Amino acid sequence: MSPDSMGTIATDSWRVRHRSFRFVAIAFSISISDGAMPRSLRIDWVQNMEIYLVFVDAIQNSNKFWSAKVEGSNLTVQWGRVGYQAQTKVHSCSSYQRAVAKFYDLVAEKKGKGYSESQPQMDGERSISDIRRAIQLLNAIRPAVANRNFGDSYILALNEYLKIVPTPLGMQIDPYRVYRTVVEVDYQQELLNSLLVNEPVAVHTKESPKSEPKTVSLKAISKSFWRHL
Repeated sequence: MSPDSMGTIATDSWRVRHRSFRFVAIAFSISISDGAMPRSLRIDWVQNMEIYLVFVDAIQNSNKFWSAKVEGSNLTVQWGRVGYQAQTKVHSCSSYQRAVAKFYDLVAEKKGKGYSESQPQMDGERSISDIRRAIQLLNAIRPAVANRNFGDSYILALNEYLKIVPTPLGMQIDPYRVYRTVVEVDYQQELLNSLLVNEPVAVHTKESPKSEPKTVSLKAISKSFWRHL
């Protein structure tokens, strides 16, 4: 790159004549007054990455979470029991790329052990499909609670439900007393259904691109959702 074609070097963004690009965090930025960017120029940017996983097995008294977040060359990992203070470990890597590689390795390891993606808080965002699935699971849980007949299908439904809705169940889980009456099941189902009542209907045309999966916030119902626990 010649001095004549090179402008200023700065942080936060880089600009190529009449066009600006911005990422979460930029390693460096450069302005070029004319022409295309030389092939030999390499621009690296740093994007924060994070994930939250849970592992639920009510019979084995497991209700655990594991999270990881990449910030620069650091990978911060937290783990513990849902609803309790987390343990934390920071991996200081030699570069952002190595931190990302370790992030993917650890996530793959956890998923291989049965962990699945969820949300760290009850008042976070959930996809419409997650809400509908949670309602279906409550439909499966209800007759078991009504008849006090807790077979394998009940346990499977409960475990899946608790993966969608993070729930502090204490240090000792009694899977047969998570719901003591059908009133408690119906109460949660009513709250979840309320989130779908005013769900906007997306209108698509041949020209319009496919919309992103829709989400809803559980913030309005989070404080009283597990009121019986």
